[in-house]
Amino acid sequence: MSFLVIFLIVANADLFTVSIPGGSSQVFKRRASTKHKSNPVLPSVPLAQGFPRKIWQTWKTDPLHFEERDSSTARTWMQKNPDFRYEVLTDSNDIGYVEQHFGPGGFDRPDIVDMYRSINATIIKADLLRYMVMYAEGGVYADIDVEALKPVSRFIPDHRYAEEDVDMVIGVEIDQPQFRDHPILGKKSQSFCQWTFMARPRLPVMLRLIENIMGWLAGLAREQNVPVSEVALDFDQVISGTGPSAFTAAIIEDMNLNRPKGTPEITWNLFHELDESKIVSRVLVLDVEAFAAGQGHSDSGNHNARGALVKHHYHASNWPSRHPRFNHPAYGPVEQCNWEPNCVAKWDADTAAFANLSEDEQTKLVEEIQAEAQALQKQQEDILQSFAQQQQEDHQKQLQLEQQKQPEPPL
Repeated sequence: MSFLVIFLIVANADLFTVSIPGGSSQVFKRRASTKHKSNPVLPSVPLAQGFPRKIWQTWKTDPLHFEERDSSTARTWMQKNPDFRYEVLTDSNDIGYVEQHFGPGGFDRPDIVDMYRSINATIIKADLLRYMVMYAEGGVYADIDVEALKPVSRFIPDHRYAEEDVDMVIGVEIDQPQFRDHPILGKKSQSFCQWTFMARPRLPVMLRLIENIMGWLAGLAREQNVPVSEVALDFDQVISGTGPSAFTAAIIEDMNLNRPKGTPEITWNLFHELDESKIVSRVLVLDVEAFAAGQGHSDSGNHNARGALVKHHYHASNWPSRHPRFNHPAYGPVEQCNWEPNCVAKWDADTAAFANLSEDEQTKLVEEIQAEAQALQKQQEDILQSFAQQQQEDHQKQLQLEQQKQPEPPL
């Protein structure tokens, strides 16, 4: 008789599942702790040991206090990868983690610790923390609203690549280079996904990315003449400063630093319309379907495809409400086009024509468009109300017919 024991170490809560004879199992929960428990900083993991078998997520609260939607996506990572350690860093233990790994007992980088402490923007801290965790310990990082569709073992196609030849696994997110010169969409038009990726610990690219972000924030603080804690950021600044654009720029720069002498410079052209995964400078790049399926652009396919590894539900992506996009007063944000070329071209033409109007003409046009939008919304509400009323009437008629069909009781 054999027993299978699986341990899942979770920040703020130790969960462990013990399988017992008969196929049943029992889940035990220990009292939550506000102190992060993690391995001490260790030397770099030798390549022969493979990628750390850890799955990392960050969120506001510990797993014991997750909403059901977050618990649901988190469980998929444990279910698909029962032999992995699963850990969540939260708003209450992130500082402890940063101090432990980047303070005097770790990498001894007080500048990184001080910078992290001074940041108030939650999305900036979330981006920065994932890079710090991947540098310190490595493993798999996934946003809290990302569902695992396949086990992590599928991240590296074993029939094509050897794990010892790979230091990092990433996937394409946005592949729209035709918009590279667009004033708003340009910086976001070519990017790797950073809501899910896998890395070995101590990769220089992760440390350079952290240092790039620190320099960028310090520069913005000087420009705005405020401390880092008070820096104001819009949507595009977040994307280009710490998000996918920053992540992508750092990785392509690192690829070029490590490319063989005499080979051409690595640019996005190497990943445009990527049909099959490829290794570039020890980075395995997966096609868009792997980590970013179902976006409705970039030929991203759907989540039922064999190559889709995760599904991003976006329910934790509310940070743009605090860092707004450019929202044209008459035509709204261009992102509503979702990279559809004709829609973007029309938005560009409309906004250009708007700029040539007088102030009074602009005001009048905005009022007209708002009135049309309100009328359309009212029309849609009336249609829904009429539909609901018709359904109710049909239901009543059906009940009456059923009552009429019932036989008369015997006298």
